[in-house]
Amino acid sequence: MTTHRIALIPGDGIGAEVLPCAQQVLDVLGRRHGFSLAYTSYEDWSCKRYLREGSMMPADGIDQLRDKDAILLGAVGYPGVPDHVSLWGLLIPIRRSFRQYVNLRPIRVFDGIDSPVRGARAGDVDFVVVRENVEGEYSEVGGRLNRGFADEMAVQEAVFTRAGVTRVLDYAFELATRRGGRLTSATKSNGIVHTMPFWDQLVTERATCFPQVTWDQEHIDALAAKVVLDPGRFDVVVASNLFGDILSDLAAAVAGSIGIAPAANLNPEREFPSMFEPVHGSAPDIAGQGIANPLGAIWSAAMMLDHLGHPAAANDVTDAIAEVLAKTDVRTRDLGGGATTSEFTDTLLGLL
Repeated sequence: MTTHRIALIPGDGIGAEVLPCAQQVLDVLGRRHGFSLAYTSYEDWSCKRYLREGSMMPADGIDQLRDKDAILLGAVGYPGVPDHVSLWGLLIPIRRSFRQYVNLRPIRVFDGIDSPVRGARAGDVDFVVVRENVEGEYSEVGGRLNRGFADEMAVQEAVFTRAGVTRVLDYAFELATRRGGRLTSATKSNGIVHTMPFWDQLVTERATCFPQVTWDQEHIDALAAKVVLDPGRFDVVVASNLFGDILSDLAAAVAGSIGIAPAANLNPEREFPSMFEPVHGSAPDIAGQGIANPLGAIWSAAMMLDHLGHPAAANDVTDAIAEVLAKTDVRTRDLGGGATTSEFTDTLLGLL
């Protein structure tokens, strides 16, 4: 029996509430499909630790994760710790140390969830946002000057490398060949005169290697509008770090709730562990109430199983998600219902 070593990082807020739900689902699937999961929990890696000790994780945290097959993360961020401190103290170091340069976010309207967008119907909206995940606009190049004076300034440099852009484009084009054969590139080359024309140039170059994929490009402002007005037109959308971050959250809202949205931070070469996480964040306003939607974490766990080589088990999860939404009225509060986190999870496990 194959055993996978999984790091569990509950993190902050509702992360500690939804991660056990995902773990329950994983254990059921392991028994069904003949694999096992050996968990190591890092419950202390959080904003509470930062407030107590001045760091989100130990100095050797990355080394502690290095031998794992995958990482399942709950959420990062909590009041009292600035977001840039919590993210750059835990999430971003993991992404960059393990070269998780692809952020993958599937967007799907399920039967049984009413999208806030008129015309966004189940079966019509099913696409993936491929976001460059380690460079671009979220570089570490820059600084502050003349702090506290009238001429204080801040400089933040975007960094786009040929290697970094090419590898994420190749991943997106290859994904499109396995899906509907269509790719849309997000750009803003009419206003950002260096990095975005460079991005467009590389898209054009790489497209020649994938003649079976039909592709186009859209300026990010127009693309955001089209995701709302006609989300069914998209198959694979590839975008820079900032554009992909914003666009994928917008698309998750179009799908009905950011509470169901999963994400994968992938090292496609599998030289390092990849990390999987729900998109919803720590949601401190509902933390501790037992009403968080566990679907984002459960769907993220399914993406992890697919990455680990268990596509049938992953499909079992997405099928169960679709069934619980289509055939029952069990809903958490963000989906218009009154079910608790555990009640929703129990219903899904029963169908699974």
